[in-house]
Amino acid sequence: MHLTWLDREHLDDRDVAGAVALLDAARLVDSPHQLVGPTVFSYTAFLQTGWDGTPPAAAVARDDKGRVVGALQVRLPHWDNTHVGGVDVTVDPLARRQGIGRRLFEVGVERVRADGRRLVLTDSWAGSAGEKFAEAMGLERAAVGVQRRQELRALDWPRLDAEFAEAESRASGYELLRIAGSTPEEMLIDVAVMTAAINDAPLDDLDIEDEVFTPERVRTFEAAQLAARMRIYRVIARERETGVLGGHTMVGVDTEHPGYAGQYDTSVLRAHRGHRLGRLLKIAMLQWLADEEPQLRKVDTWNAASNAHMIEVNEVLGYQVVATGIDWQLHL
Repeated sequence: MHLTWLDREHLDDRDVAGAVALLDAARLVDSPHQLVGPTVFSYTAFLQTGWDGTPPAAAVARDDKGRVVGALQVRLPHWDNTHVGGVDVTVDPLARRQGIGRRLFEVGVERVRADGRRLVLTDSWAGSAGEKFAEAMGLERAAVGVQRRQELRALDWPRLDAEFAEAESRASGYELLRIAGSTPEEMLIDVAVMTAAINDAPLDDLDIEDEVFTPERVRTFEAAQLAARMRIYRVIARERETGVLGGHTMVGVDTEHPGYAGQYDTSVLRAHRGHRLGRLLKIAMLQWLADEEPQLRKVDTWNAASNAHMIEVNEVLGYQVVATGIDWQLHL
């Protein structure tokens, strides 16, 4: 196995092509419910900007014929949780059980350790080769997440309209705002405070701290999404009397695969709960997407399996379970 760390400023087309082909081959075996895989553009954007402006360190492993048979990503958060390092390993299904994954994981762990961090995080699909690999590497199960999918062409709009009307009556003290693309400068501080409400979601046994959201992080996250050619939409509930932002929901539409979108955060500040704002916001988002993205067919979301409240909201909206994922951790 020959390991090459990628230079995000000077990426070799062959490295990127090999990694994308590998990741897609693994998707077809490990998670065929993921209907689309990375493209050369989206993978390049991720290497350069990461999810929120923190790009990963990435490497590819080649066999003796020069074919990419393994991919490694090491994520070192800097906004918060600076005791954590994420290590993601993918091995070509045709090259497994040869020690490639173990070697890549060991390299990733050493990079985390060298940065002075004490906890390694990774994830896998339940029932996949990744689950057995994590067990073999000595990681402990820390949380279970459930992926759900909404089929937009099958929405029961009369029922959703009735749900929206009922939620609207409970939330009469709020108005809804629509923001496409970047957040206006004058709203950044308030959006950062509102976004932090996501920290109330259950963490199960994960040894992690609350995420820290600043105006800079909000702006950097949006810039990273736009750089990846995601069209981003945010709906906000603002209290009429005070002007305080009480909650929001956010969706990103993948322009590389325009029939698919991802549900980002949906969160409501504690002081504003009890008004059906979560339900109101998510149905309002569907109404907006129906107008702005009529080609859209599917929206995927994730929740902790223990997050009963948000699961209830998603089931009201017609989301169906498609897969289960496991978060793993290793204390160094």
